[in-house]
Amino acid sequence: SIKAIESSNKEDDTTWLTYWVVYGVFSIAEAFSDLFLYWFPFYYAGKCLFLVWCMAPVTWNGSQVLYQNFIRPYFLKHHQAVDNVLGNLGTKA
Repeated sequence: SIKAIESSNKEDDTTWLTYWVVYGVFSIAEAFSDLFLYWFPFYYAGKCLFLVWCMAPVTWNGSQVLYQNFIRPYFLKHHQAVDNVLGNLGTKA
């Protein structure tokens, strides 16, 4: 992420930081569901294909699709509550 932020091409920043946000959400969801999902045949192959789709260098890659359709609307709906919680934590610290 630091390399993307420090690069001179800002389009690269958006692409890779979006990927890392989607990957983070996926990792959190997988931590809770992996116990059940690994029993499905080809789970790891599907996971690999999903992650390749998320980082594919095309305009319709998974990171952009998932971020624009699911993560961003959820964040915009709840960002005030998150800011309030982080503000309260900052004052308590």
